[in-house]
Amino acid sequence: MGLKRTKLLGVQSITGISTVGILTVGTTQTTGGVGIASTSYIRGVIMHNTGLATATSSLYVYPAGNTYNHAAVGVGTTAFRLARVDINSNETFFFEPNYPIVMTHDETLVVEVTGPSADVGGTGIGTIMNYQVLGDTDI
Repeated sequence: MGLKRTKLLGVQSITGISTVGILTVGTTQTTGGVGIASTSYIRGVIMHNTGLATATSSLYVYPAGNTYNHAAVGVGTTAFRLARVDINSNETFFFEPNYPIVMTHDETLVVEVTGPSADVGGTGIGTIMNYQVLGDTDI
């Protein structure tokens, strides 16, 4: 079994205030002709705010069988949060862990876009957040 270095997903654009599962291992089709992988290794996630004002972006890894897995994702659970950052309009944030995050069958990478706290300013309304997931996958 080998690994293929690839971007695991094409750019995923999330519009407005929402929580969305963007990658479910064993279900989501990866890019680069790899197909559906049984194990993925997340090396990084690029987050870019193309919206009009500051928004907060959170990144989660939901374990297999979790209530909020797949399309049922609706509210981020802090127990599964890896990162939360306020991103100004036209700003980019790179999430790069020291070691890859190993995701196996039915685990889901979830992103959440919300309005920032009142002291930061901005509402998150009109936000379009782009996400790029980089990593390796079993081939």
